[in-house]
Amino acid sequence: MCTVAVLQIPLTQTADLPTPSGHHLVVTSAIKLHWFLPTYGDSRLIVGGGHGTPAGAARGDRDASIDYLASIVRAAETFGFTGALIPTGAWCEDAFITAALLARETTSLAFLVAFRPGLVSPTLSAQMAATFARHAPGRILLNVVVGGEAHEQRSFGDYLDKEGRYARADEFLDVVRRLWDGQTVTLDGEHIRVEGASLATLPDPAPPLYFGGSSAAAGPVAARHADVYLTWGEPPAAVADKVDWIRRLAAKQGRQVRFGIRLHVITRDAADEAWSQADKLVSALDDETVRSAQAGLGRSQSEGQRRMLALHEAHRADGSWHDARSLEIAPNLWAGVGLVRGGAGTALVGSHTEVADRIAEYAEAGIDEFVFSGYPHLEELFWFGEGVVPILRDRGLFTADVKGAAASSIPFVGAAR
Repeated sequence: MCTVAVLQIPLTQTADLPTPSGHHLVVTSAIKLHWFLPTYGDSRLIVGGGHGTPAGAARGDRDASIDYLASIVRAAETFGFTGALIPTGAWCEDAFITAALLARETTSLAFLVAFRPGLVSPTLSAQMAATFARHAPGRILLNVVVGGEAHEQRSFGDYLDKEGRYARADEFLDVVRRLWDGQTVTLDGEHIRVEGASLATLPDPAPPLYFGGSSAAAGPVAARHADVYLTWGEPPAAVADKVDWIRRLAAKQGRQVRFGIRLHVITRDAADEAWSQADKLVSALDDETVRSAQAGLGRSQSEGQRRMLALHEAHRADGSWHDARSLEIAPNLWAGVGLVRGGAGTALVGSHTEVADRIAEYAEAGIDEFVFSGYPHLEELFWFGEGVVPILRDRGLFTADVKGAAASSIPFVGAAR
């Protein structure tokens, strides 16, 4: 097991902390936690689909009704989570509408709404976010998804290539930022044209922009516009390299960027229990299901998706993926989810203490915000909230207020750490 720094400092101060890896970690604030909302359905097994898959491909055996999603967001708020990520794509339901319906179900939780720049006008997008912010101030966060699958983009009427989509996103976000600043905007760009655009009501505060992308085209756009750069769950060393890449690009723009990571989680009172659950998820898959999913995901133009597939490529080739533990690609980092699910394909698996250790390790690599999920999303949220969150609090890594008494009577959640 890797050893990591235990951080116990006043979070109103800045500290330069030596770590066991030999690096120095500058801590200026506590980490933020987000959960994920499976608007395509949930299950006790891995739900396939995700990025790069056709409409209807992702369907769980538990209906993702507003009532069910509301139970997830209420629990996340109870445990002090900052927000809930709502995905976008042909395979799931609309994120903005879902967020609007759920906003009245909570009092402080923010909604990290994924959206695709260019499918609607920047003026309309800025207006939608401003309207949400007016009725739920500070509770709208925007996850910019440029789109890595040309075939899916075409289904929405978008025929630009990947480089064109990033160039359009650059112009789009420039217009949105200027509108939120109260400017009247006219732009005759390569992809975006608006004349005399303005907003009647400005968002206060302006929604933070979350932006992901691992390709060369993504980096400069993220550096210019992102408040938080998001990455999928690669091993800590690879994540640290990506953080350094974006940090250097942002510095050239005179900007500073926070960093987030998207991971699944399987956490239990003991490590063996967590790995037993991972074995259960893998044992429900067969060779044909995995081959079919990989064939679809292999069409993706996303560099991030390519990197996710590469994490288990050798195990698919030799058949070793049937043993869940063989897919542990770094301590407690498991690539099994990506066998059938597009997008985020890795999970932290282990005891509550081990999962907390890995979170601290990613924080050392520069990660400020964590977006987690698990199968099923409601139950796994309670395992995490009652098992891992107290450890993070004890270490000073997580300091958000608890919103109320956690519903701790659910029998499958233990008290041991």
